[in-house]
Amino acid sequence: MTAIQIDTLTAQAYRDMGIIAENEGFLQRISKYLRKIVRDSTEDSFEMSQEDKAKQSPGKAFDSVEQLDKYIRSL
Repeated sequence: MTAIQIDTLTAQAYRDMGIIAENEGFLQRISKYLRKIVRDSTEDSFEMSQEDKAKQSPGKAFDSVEQLDKYIRSL
């Protein structure tokens, strides 16, 4: 991944976090999801490389808050 791609992803993540931070419902769902991610990651008995992790769980991008909301509700 190039530095420009990383910068773009970082900028998108900050924009998405700003949207989430303004909505209590989003915050509650994200908090629940993050706890699940942490719980699942601590259950792993071995450490995976960053490359292996990326292959297992591809990233997601959302064009609108509605798409993000729909995805989060499906979890």
